[in-house]
Amino acid sequence: APAIEGIAYFTVSELLQNISKHSNARTADVDVWRAEGRVMLRVGDDGRGGASVSAQGSGLAGLAERIEAVDGVLIVHSPPGGPTSVTIELPWR
Repeated sequence: APAIEGIAYFTVSELLQNISKHSNARTADVDVWRAEGRVMLRVGDDGRGGASVSAQGSGLAGLAERIEAVDGVLIVHSPPGGPTSVTIELPWR
């Protein structure tokens, strides 16, 4: 599963960079687990929220495309005022 591992690493790295640049968060966390033949990742922060996959020029849209290309799913929960939680589900091949 080297391709999946690479996508997982790249995605978490990008999300942590986004937190650092945009969220004004004090804390961030990363959780990784396997469930039913899938690898699951969750990246969260206590920042200001408002992140959106559909936002113009959003790096999240690029991440979603990359993840969907390998039959994965990216779910963003980021209400205005925070907190933000991004869940990624990837096939474990």
